[in-house]
Order: sequence, then structure tokens, then C-alpha cells
Amino acid sequence: MTLAPLVEITRGAQGRDTVECVHYGAVAVVDAHGRLQYAAGDPEFLTFTRSTLKPFQALPFMAGGGPAHFSLDSSELAMLCASHSGEAMHVHAVASLLDKSGCDEHHLQCGCHVPTYYASVGEPVPADLRLTPLHHNCSGKHAGFLAYCVQHGLPLDSYLDPAHPLQREIRRAVADVTVVDSEALPMGIDGCSAPNYALPLSHLATAYARLAQAEPQSSHGAGLAELYAAMTSHPELVSGTNRNDLAFMRTMPGDWVAKIGADGVQALGIRSAGLGIAIKTVDGNMRALYTAAVEVLVQLGLVKDPMQTPLAPWVRPQLTNARGLRTGEVRPVLALRRVT
Repeated sequence: MTLAPLVEITRGAQGRDTVECVHYGAVAVVDAHGRLQYAAGDPEFLTFTRSTLKPFQALPFMAGGGPAHFSLDSSELAMLCASHSGEAMHVHAVASLLDKSGCDEHHLQCGCHVPTYYASVGEPVPADLRLTPLHHNCSGKHAGFLAYCVQHGLPLDSYLDPAHPLQREIRRAVADVTVVDSEALPMGIDGCSAPNYALPLSHLATAYARLAQAEPQSSHGAGLAELYAAMTSHPELVSGTNRNDLAFMRTMPGDWVAKIGADGVQALGIRSAGLGIAIKTVDGNMRALYTAAVEVLVQLGLVKDPMQTPLAPWVRPQLTNARGLRTGEVRPVLALRRVT
């Protein structure tokens, strides 16, 4: 396993910075056929996909005709793929999804947490906020799981069990899109209690290259096309205010699809370039991940001046202390190498 330095964190004063932290990781960039084009570090680094898996966890629902069965619109399809911020628009959309399948928040088994919205906008959490599972960033995905079970007459109380028919279908769909033997997928339990899978980084990139293509690239091509259209049409639902995925998708509307995963995973599909990109910071640092992702796009020539785009906050963030004094910066040091 070879990991590369992706981002440095500096500390200093009077214009003289010293490197304090180095965040290592790997990058894989593939074409629409899954052929590796560029890399940094080990492009086959085995990575738990975390929330980057969400579009592919929705594929059995798509293949089974779920959207038509429940009369879902594109905004509701976007919620199936969301790591949302728990804003009112997100909570209402998930509630609508549940209502259409005859379920409610009590059926959700994702748990609940404080919405990330407040941290993203720098506001305190209201003292009277009543938290429910609807606020969980994965509640849209879980609402889709429940809808699939309702449609197909499957048990609701065990929908997260890896042996449940839904989860077996998800495993097969993930294996198909990522071009991995389903029996060779290491499994873990995600933060929302759903099964999650680890993939070589290049295979996660392949899945996003396929997600971004207009022409079907697998037996799930039609579902991928619908989910891509939904995600890129409603990035504010997939992500949230001041979030990086929203910034990526607003930088090149309708062309870039982006999805983060917890503990340092970022995946992007670039339709016009026919590319899939997957990035992992091995220590799970998200601050470093965002800056690394922007730098990858710059080095690929996909964005020329990110400071003039919604990506500006993550280009080379300046760090300050509690008094507002500059203490250092987050700066990219990764170097993509051409593979083919």
C-alpha cells in the first residue's frame, strides 16, 4: 500500500509558515470504462464507501419501478441519495417520501443526530429543537429502503439486516455497478446502521463514471440516469447550505455529480469528460479532503480558476484562532500522475 501526501496544514506568524500536519491518502481517476487514467498514492486502496454508496443503494428501488409506483418526482429521488443537513426542506421531503409509502418517522432505523445545518452556517442549535430520525442525514436513503419493502411486501422491522432481501439486492447492484464480485465485498455497518461496503478506490471511481454517463453502462443504466438527473437538478437536497457537494454541483451545473462519505471519502462523476474520481484521506480528515478534491479538479483541467467559483472556500483556506488571528492555512500538495 502506497499513500501520497495530499494536503498540508501550516502554522506560523508574520508570513512565515511551518508545516504542522500532513494528510496522506489516495486518488483514482478512471474513464467511463473503468480504465485508470490518473492516480496519486494507491488507486486500489481499499476504502469503505460510506455515503458515496447512496446512489447505488437506491438501484433496486429504481429497477423495481419504485418511482412510478409511488409517484415520486425528481426532488424525492434526489433525497434517496442525500447526506442532507436536516434543513426544513430536507425534513419535509423525507416526510413526504415516507407518507407516500404509508410509513412515518417511527419506521426509520437510522437514529437521529443534531442537524449539520447549524454548524455549516455558524448558528447555535435552537434549545427547543425536537430531534427526530427525519433530521438524520441518511433519512432519505432509509425512506427509500422502506418504500422498496412496502412495494414488495417485505418485512419493515428488519430492513437493515444484511440477510434481508432488500440488502441482498443492494449488494448485487453495488457489485454490478462497481465491477466487483459480490462475494468479495467486505461489509461493515455504517453510521446510520445500514450495511456498507469497502471497494478499491478505482472501483468507486468507476461507479461514479457510470453514474455520470447518459448512455447505460450496466443493467442498472436507466436507474443511474434517473438518479444522476435528480441529483444534479436538486443539489441543495442532496447536500445543504454551505456544503461542499452543493458547491461542486453548482460549479458545473448538470455536468458534475458529487457525493461525500464520512471519514474522508469524496466521489465525483464528470459527464462532459467521461471521468469518475474517488479520493480518500487515510486519516479521515474532511477539511483536508475538500481542499484535495478541488486540487484534483484543477490538475485535471476541469476548473481553471476555482477562486471565481462556489469552490473558493476550499481552495486554500486560511486558518484563524478564536481572536480572528491568522494562524496558518490548508494547502494542497498532491501531484496526480498520468497512468495511461
